[in-house]
Amino acid sequence: MPDQTREYQAARHAVALFDRSALGKVSVTGRDRLAFLQGMLTNDVKALTPGHGAPAAFLDAHGKVMALLVVYAAADRALIELPPQMTAKTLETLDHFLISEKAEFEAVDDAFAILSLQGPGARGLLEGLAGAALDLAPYGHAEVTVGGAPVRVINRAEGPAPGYHCWTPVEHAEALRGAALAAGAVAAGAETLEILRIEAGQPWYPQDVDASVILPETRLESLVSYTKGCYIGQETVARVKYRGHVNRALSGLVVEGDRVPDVGARVLAAGTEVGKVTSAVRSIALGYVRREHLEPGTAVTVADGAGEQPARVSALPFVTEG
Repeated sequence: MPDQTREYQAARHAVALFDRSALGKVSVTGRDRLAFLQGMLTNDVKALTPGHGAPAAFLDAHGKVMALLVVYAAADRALIELPPQMTAKTLETLDHFLISEKAEFEAVDDAFAILSLQGPGARGLLEGLAGAALDLAPYGHAEVTVGGAPVRVINRAEGPAPGYHCWTPVEHAEALRGAALAAGAVAAGAETLEILRIEAGQPWYPQDVDASVILPETRLESLVSYTKGCYIGQETVARVKYRGHVNRALSGLVVEGDRVPDVGARVLAAGTEVGKVTSAVRSIALGYVRREHLEPGTAVTVADGAGEQPARVSALPFVTEG
């Protein structure tokens, strides 16, 4: 069995292990930490109690996406997980808004490793290693010990099947990795993770979402609370929700040709460009499509330097558990 096939089968039917240590990591302390973040981010993070988390977006004043992130509340701090290479820029921007609030931000990119265990067997494997039950809500987390190493286990699926992120101090990463592999996890790489996250319809920053995109174009409703107080970019998000629409939106594309489309490939309808591809693997892709063509099943053409391939618009996710 080819390595990638083995990795994919493990992630869908057993347990695959990915190294996600390149993700950005921030620790926030101070009594006003969640109150300050509440005014910065799109989701209701102030309501988080220790052991819970929530995905959110950080926008500019025009509703454009500066970062996609996840906030985890602990008893004495909040942890933030960011896209790779986004820590310094995000902290610099947040610092401009920090005036008198008691909130201290610390980049901890190099202090922690993140190992990602994905697949239907991930929970059982981790419970076996930790000797503890892990009944966690999505983005919920718990501190456990694996072979003497402190590990924060987070319910964080990155594909169609359940999955977990494991934060551990870097000096314990190899021991945790070794324990997971010895327990049956299959080491897997970036190409397999790309397949999984596209199947699950999970856009990544900056591949699929960047500062040229306003949040409503992503259709990531789970990142937004419409009942919380004010935050940066709220006016644009609320206006689209209650009084308007977007001209384009993130969508799935099922490609009927044999090639993987290039990133940036044009999406055509009757010869007219109506969108572009942002991420692609064999037979499926993510991209932005004009609203007139967003109906699932709409026939389009994907065109890049190697030619044209027939495709159709698809709802997301492409694949769900089971």
